[in-house]
Amino acid sequence: YGGMGLDFSYNIAVAEELGNIRCGGIPMAIGVQAGMATPALTRFGSHELKKQFLVPTIAGDFVACLGISEAGAGSDVANIKTMAVRKGDEYVINGGKMWITSGSQADWMCLLANTSQGPPHRNKSLICLPMNLPGIHVAKKIDKLGMRSSDTAQIFFEDVRVPCRNLIGEEGKGFTYQMLQFQEERLWGVATALTPMETIIQETIDYTQQRKVFGQPVLHNQTVHFRLAELATEVELLRSLLHRAVALYVEGNDVTKFASMAKLKAGRLTREVTDSCLQFWGGMGFTSEVLVSRFYRLMSIGGGTDETMLSIICKHMDILPRK
Repeated sequence: YGGMGLDFSYNIAVAEELGNIRCGGIPMAIGVQAGMATPALTRFGSHELKKQFLVPTIAGDFVACLGISEAGAGSDVANIKTMAVRKGDEYVINGGKMWITSGSQADWMCLLANTSQGPPHRNKSLICLPMNLPGIHVAKKIDKLGMRSSDTAQIFFEDVRVPCRNLIGEEGKGFTYQMLQFQEERLWGVATALTPMETIIQETIDYTQQRKVFGQPVLHNQTVHFRLAELATEVELLRSLLHRAVALYVEGNDVTKFASMAKLKAGRLTREVTDSCLQFWGGMGFTSEVLVSRFYRLMSIGGGTDETMLSIICKHMDILPRK
């Protein structure tokens, strides 16, 4: 979007539209490609790196993945253990990554690794890592509760050698670059959840209107239609928070607090909407052919747990100390 002269609000407009796809894994894959694995390279990468990795990724010839999370460090990014040790004009990489979307099919990874023994927020770097190098082992495609069409891989690195010129921006700035991108990732995640929630509420209205119990449509029960009205209100409140955060972000503000609030609310609301609506579908809600049961399994946790969002919000409210 930057190359087209469009601001980040256009990303969010696209994300909301992608919510019309009746499959969570597709917006997830597009989001990783367009808004998670590539922003740091776009902002801070050298011309040569952009030509080698970014151009074919934008063209759709390359699949990109983002290598942040590890088996012992998901939400706690500062705790990653993967090392990239400089030897001559190469980095030698050892360690592993977990929960890597598009990892089984990716042509390259935007890898976050420790490049020194310094403080955890200043010892990390981002590296463009071709996925066909010797020593890269895609261990398995993870079988998940939800997002079942999404390729999620566990990957190990054993003495993987990559040229030092593949470093994105400055050495030691990787954590900072990644935190910038997390704001956008969380806002994207919220946007893709809005339309499915609206769809589920509408489909539940349609189903309960024609489904009769004891001689009257299920929808005519006040418990049912009041609950649907409450949920629709909650979705609109979330949309307003998202659009406020995006407007502030486009103006150049740090929206970590609002993005975290929106992500917290989106995660909880997707569970609340699907759980409430599922009850009104009765036995049909237990089948895989209806959207509500499929969405019920997504349990929106990608991009950080609720508790991580709460901790970030508390730090920005000065309840907890910031690192």
